[in-house]
Amino acid sequence: MPTAITLASSNPNKAREFEALLEGIRVEPMPAGFSLPEETGSTFYENARLKAMDVREQFIGEATLGDGRVPWVMADDSGIEVAALAGAPGIFSSRYAGEDATDVDNVNKLLHELAGREDRRARFVCDLVLITPGGEVIHASGVLEGRIAEEPHGAFGFGYDPVFIPENHSLTVSQLSAEEKNRISHRARAALSLLDQLRGGKSS
Repeated sequence: MPTAITLASSNPNKAREFEALLEGIRVEPMPAGFSLPEETGSTFYENARLKAMDVREQFIGEATLGDGRVPWVMADDSGIEVAALAGAPGIFSSRYAGEDATDVDNVNKLLHELAGREDRRARFVCDLVLITPGGEVIHASGVLEGRIAEEPHGAFGFGYDPVFIPENHSLTVSQLSAEEKNRISHRARAALSLLDQLRGGKSS
């Protein structure tokens, strides 16, 4: 069981989010000067594994820890899959409306694509890949089922949160409290699965 993990991201907010989900494990963003590879995978898992492996190789090349040790490295990849769009945006969720698209641009394109459609089923997906110091790969995933609202609601959250209504809820993710979001989110479910595997000593 690791006491600390390096996240394949330079975003301290994302690191804090995962630290809150991974009960008692310190999560730190990757060091300054590290970079992430192009996401060339065809699935969330492939992209998460690609990022984790690449950052691990940078640690090995730079000997950052100074004593030859390699840290635990974790990466995530997530997005939204819409049934009526054959699973799109999927791995292209963050750039659905273009490489420089904003969250608003992506949401507006999604609503345009779903205009007039009765089937608004969707799900948030998160894949986590954790690589042990010895190079073993541990994979965990989490899914939050729901549907797409007719228009955005709520002032909190980001990405597609303003138009995603979780299953058994009447409010969008952006209208939920932070506590409720962290309890049911796809990232929370992936983190719980990862913790279960770490406690059980399983890897894949």
